[in-house]
Amino acid sequence: MFMFGYNLGVINAPQSVIVGFIKDVDRARKNITNSTDELLLSDSTVDFIWAVVVSIFAVGGMIGGAVGGWLSEAVGRKGGLLLNTWIAIIGAILMWCSFTASSYEMIIIGRFIIGVSCGVSTILSPMYVSEIAPVDRRGGLGVFNQLAVTFGLLVGQVLGLDGLLGDEWPTLLGIILIPPALQFVCLFFCCESPRFLLLQRHSREKARRALVGLRGVIQVEPEIDEILKEHSELASHHREEPSFLDFLTKTWLRRPIVIAVVMQLSQQLNGILAIFYYSTDIFLSAGMSESVATGATCGVGLVMVVMTLVSVPLIETRGRKSLHLFGLVGMFVLSILITISLSVEGTSANIFSVIVVLGYVVFFAIGPGSIPWLITAELFSQTARAKAMAIAVAFNWGSNFLAGISFPFIQDYLKQLVFLPFTALLFLFAAFTYSQVPETKGKTVQEIAALFRATPGGVPSHSADTPPEGNDRASPPDYGTTSAPSEDGGETSDKADLEANAKY
Repeated sequence: MFMFGYNLGVINAPQSVIVGFIKDVDRARKNITNSTDELLLSDSTVDFIWAVVVSIFAVGGMIGGAVGGWLSEAVGRKGGLLLNTWIAIIGAILMWCSFTASSYEMIIIGRFIIGVSCGVSTILSPMYVSEIAPVDRRGGLGVFNQLAVTFGLLVGQVLGLDGLLGDEWPTLLGIILIPPALQFVCLFFCCESPRFLLLQRHSREKARRALVGLRGVIQVEPEIDEILKEHSELASHHREEPSFLDFLTKTWLRRPIVIAVVMQLSQQLNGILAIFYYSTDIFLSAGMSESVATGATCGVGLVMVVMTLVSVPLIETRGRKSLHLFGLVGMFVLSILITISLSVEGTSANIFSVIVVLGYVVFFAIGPGSIPWLITAELFSQTARAKAMAIAVAFNWGSNFLAGISFPFIQDYLKQLVFLPFTALLFLFAAFTYSQVPETKGKTVQEIAALFRATPGGVPSHSADTPPEGNDRASPPDYGTTSAPSEDGGETSDKADLEANAKY
């Protein structure tokens, strides 16, 4: 996940240098010495190429997200992460060599391949952490995925400064091959997911050894028995893992996948990508000098890291839904203030712009930055989790691409009002979170699934934020029971349907 953050932040600072490289390559290919020659790429074409350089990363992410679920089932969570390191290394080498080869296309291809790698990571990393973490530590440990993203973002922004690697952009882009190389080595000292080993590979002994290493105790049989209970119940009812179509046709899958998708959209279409990708441009448009604008951009990354650390204890004490809603409402208010600050000129307005943008990042880090990854993994059981994550992550990366490639054109059209569309979207996301998203803090998957039947029509109510009466917290986290059809061959009763949905 560090690579994800690094590649989000690294492309911001060297924009002017890389744009100059694109123009130089075009001039050399056409053997033109006159900078005003009409055969040269127009400014609009160069802007489009730059938008592709920025957003192609998200296209690769969509593809990586689509294959990540399959990869996790085929070779395991750890095995998939190991293979994924080589994808990242190939992409980094291409970007590093682009200057020597005088090819801006290699930057585009390299960022696409890096995007594929990051897309796979956004599936496998949260899934792996969710499956190896104890229920009472699942939230706090899940936030560390986002912490890795924010730390990578900060490192990318700092290294892009003029005094460091700002002018050495091939090294700046290519140095990302170091983290996957280190990850490849470190993964040999990590265990595979015990749930995967037991439920997919049917190896009790390997699962036991993995749990002993994870928990630091020898007596792990009770936890193994809980996982096996889920497996035996699924087998006894002859239920196969759900297909992608089931997420549209099965009520107990459709409602949580809608929540997961909207949560992912709320992470990407809230204006934060405009700050990640184009914060330097935003600050320059506000009248700042280039050095001050670059420094303010680094401040964005630093605030992200600090506030993500702050959110680690809050996520288990305050809850997922509360933090996400708090973050969205705060961003909604500050998006209006950003619009005001961009519309006013002067030194005071410049300072105000930096303050409100940093405040915007604070609210993002507290809620929408980390909660969607965590809650998506929590809404589904072992059998449905891989496909659910693939669907949600595809929407995440798709919206990432949409925001990345459209923002420059929205900015040209709306000028200082560029954040108004995000203001409207933030209002809608906050309303959806308030009315539709259940609280998952400390709940088993059985309890979470039951929330979708807690009110007529299956929409979880605010009173449904507490576990249903009679649901035993000591019961296994990912399984439930199904009920046989009624004797008249009709549909199962509401109670039986509720029990059936817990299996997913």
